[in-house]
Amino acid sequence: MIKFLDLKAINYDVRDELLEACARVIDSGWYIAGSELISFEKAFAEYCGTKYCIGVANGLDALSLTLRAWKEMGRLKSGDEVIVPANTYIASILAITENDLVPVLVEPDAITYNINIDNIEQAITPRTKVILPVHLYGLLADMPAVISVAKRYKLLVLEDSAQAHGASHNGKKAGAWGDASGFSFYPGKNLGALGDGGAITTNDDELAEVLRALRNYGSHEKYQNLYRGVNSRLDELQAAILLVKLKYLEKQVCLRREVAQIYIQGIKNAEITLPLDRDANVEALEGHVWHLFVIRTRHREALQKHLEKHGIQTLIHYPIPVHKQKAYSAWSGMALPVTEAIHNEVLSLPLGPTMTREEALKVVSACNNFSSIGAS
Repeated sequence: MIKFLDLKAINYDVRDELLEACARVIDSGWYIAGSELISFEKAFAEYCGTKYCIGVANGLDALSLTLRAWKEMGRLKSGDEVIVPANTYIASILAITENDLVPVLVEPDAITYNINIDNIEQAITPRTKVILPVHLYGLLADMPAVISVAKRYKLLVLEDSAQAHGASHNGKKAGAWGDASGFSFYPGKNLGALGDGGAITTNDDELAEVLRALRNYGSHEKYQNLYRGVNSRLDELQAAILLVKLKYLEKQVCLRREVAQIYIQGIKNAEITLPLDRDANVEALEGHVWHLFVIRTRHREALQKHLEKHGIQTLIHYPIPVHKQKAYSAWSGMALPVTEAIHNEVLSLPLGPTMTREEALKVVSACNNFSSIGAS
């Protein structure tokens, strides 16, 4: 079986360093807010090209605490609107509603799956205060255009970079474009911890200061609480693990790109739509970090069964759009045809830094041998 993502193999390659890092934390006797966190925050900020990195418990907290901080700073208030792509994972939306803000769902671009710039402008109202672009599947959204719109309308920009560690455009990485950015270090991410973890990157001095307090019960100094904060701290063990794995992120991205290129060049089946386009969007492809390789087909169930019979594991990201989830049942009547078509047709092929060329070619062959005619 070709696994969708072999986390055991990925971590085995740096097993000795991970064990050494864990032993260092255990032997230190200091497990929260210590030197490992400081070192990782500094290293990740440098990697992204920002002044600050603030480690938090997970990617959802990274987004929600940033919005919360802007409310504490008087930049947002309850009822303000946040423009967000409708085809994102629910975490992007949860962060907005958790802060008593209003998500404004807009249709994505049908080719890149990222937020459609024209739809952003059409959705802006006097209550709009934030654009939340999601770098879906590892491809940077059109950030020069997003920033241009944000400046024109004086809006804040919060990047959702949970799937885009290292993604870039003209050398500028995800996390360095907006006023702030939220990252997830969930184990399956390109930079994954051995448990939950997240971080916020920013160049804003005041925002960084408020976030450090909010993640720590609203306190900068023990027993003195400036805000009604939360407990959302990236612990020393995960920080030490991430510090090890960060050293290998660029190499692993290169390996992911090699697998993606095998797919792009090799899969030639009229019933399968590849990410982007074989010939166009060369610049976009160069900065893509391929967290996921997502194809589209009108015969998803049949293709998934076909690939499974050939020993190939696939996943669906995501089967149900946010506006069709019971949690947001009030939105069920919304008309979002592009989003719904994407969610009905997408299928993620296996892709990871430990995949071999032979495994990738096997996936290509199985995709090319698929036909919906006679498929059950």
